Amino acid sequence: MLLSLDFLALPLLAVGTLVFISVLAGVFSARLGFSFLLIFLLAGMLAGIEGPGGFAFGDFHLSFWVGNVALVVILLDGGLRTEQAAFRTGLKPAALLATLGVMLTAAITGAAAHWLLGLPWPLALLLGAIVGSTDAAAVFALLKSSGVALNERVATTLEIESGLNDPMAVYLTLFFIAIALAYSSGGSSGLDALGVLRSLLEQFGWGALLGVASGFALAELLKRLGRGADGGGGIRALLLVSSGVAVFGLTTWMGGSGFLAVYLLGLCTGIRARRQVRPALSAMDGYAWLAQAGMFLLLGLLVTPSELLNTLWPALGVSLVLMLVARPLSVWLCLAPLHFNWHEITFISWVGLRGAVPIVLAVFPLMAGVPGAQIFFNVAFVVVLASLVLQGSTIAWSARQLGVALPDPDDTAHARRVFGDFVLDANTPLQDLCAFYDLPLPANAQQAVGQWLQAELNRPPVLGDHALLGHAEISVREMKAERISRVGIKL
Repeated sequence: MLLSLDFLALPLLAVGTLVFISVLAGVFSARLGFSFLLIFLLAGMLAGIEGPGGFAFGDFHLSFWVGNVALVVILLDGGLRTEQAAFRTGLKPAALLATLGVMLTAAITGAAAHWLLGLPWPLALLLGAIVGSTDAAAVFALLKSSGVALNERVATTLEIESGLNDPMAVYLTLFFIAIALAYSSGGSSGLDALGVLRSLLEQFGWGALLGVASGFALAELLKRLGRGADGGGGIRALLLVSSGVAVFGLTTWMGGSGFLAVYLLGLCTGIRARRQVRPALSAMDGYAWLAQAGMFLLLGLLVTPSELLNTLWPALGVSLVLMLVARPLSVWLCLAPLHFNWHEITFISWVGLRGAVPIVLAVFPLMAGVPGAQIFFNVAFVVVLASLVLQGSTIAWSARQLGVALPDPDDTAHARRVFGDFVLDANTPLQDLCAFYDLPLPANAQQAVGQWLQAELNRPPVLGDHALLGHAEISVREMKAERISRVGIKL
């Protein structure tokens, strides 16, 4: 009797068919403005125990493994693609949003969970920490597929924030799990202010040290590889992914933030060995999409829709507070002092996308044995669905409405609406410009118009920035390095 391979063939048939249908449906849904990631999540639900697929899956440990490995690949890919020039406009605001912003968002959302779900404060703040950070997979994927080019300040802030804020969310989640376990047992968590500070320094210190050191080392290794001798971009991508997984494991074992280390590994490697990394980016893109698809499908399988209904309305309330109150308030407090205008603050607030990270973090309390931890998973899932449906599908529309989208080079009409009808060299004397267009002379009229505009902005300039001079709007039309080279005038 021949050995039957049905145990291998049938699962592979099911998985392959599910992924194929999900990708195909994602292609059509993207044309309607819906996220690929949303389709993968819904496909997992339909294949699950209460969907047409009827597949019973409840392995949280496997989902935890897959989720963490997938996030490593996604963060590594994001770090490799971040240009050094992005630091000029995006590093400071992103760092504020990834630390102070996450804490503020978690606190406000936790208060909403306490009120709407009736959770005790330790559990409510744990829920706030779980959903407090934006998601790298969602941000990277949806900004790519939105079809709009955002101004540099907004784009780099969103991308760097999504890569940096996972470590803070993980730290806060672990911290409040300890508080919640102590609360449920009626004892003390054993945490004091000094212990909390030491733990925070260990997480971020080891993460930063090992991430930067391994990034420098990997960049030097890539430079020393012979051209063509390593098999090209595919082999280099595999080398990058394996190093990312290894660095994540080492850093986590040392007590540091593995997610921070992986993002910094990609960042340092991409900056120091850009020429060697570039051929691998196409393969890395494939790995990242595979990681996202597998992660969202698996997390969708974990969901039992009937259980979601028990907390659906309070969970939607928490989602709305997160999107309309917690995120906007934290973004405004972090970015207003850095002279972001209200259009940029509003857009960054709205594109605080939640994806797989909150669902993966919601598995933490389940594995730690926090009483009633299933509610965290259910609420996190509703939050992610609401974010992908409402925020993910409106990125392009909101970018155009708020004026943070740059015109396509071939779209002359849009370029005139953004930059105006007239273009001048930034070295044009300001007093000549004012005399020609009958504009009021500013205090220092001896300077060039580019210098005046940069001083008026009071922040690193990017394409599309503008300032008013009398009845004229002067905008940044072209940049060379960090200097304004041409300006546009709209009367």
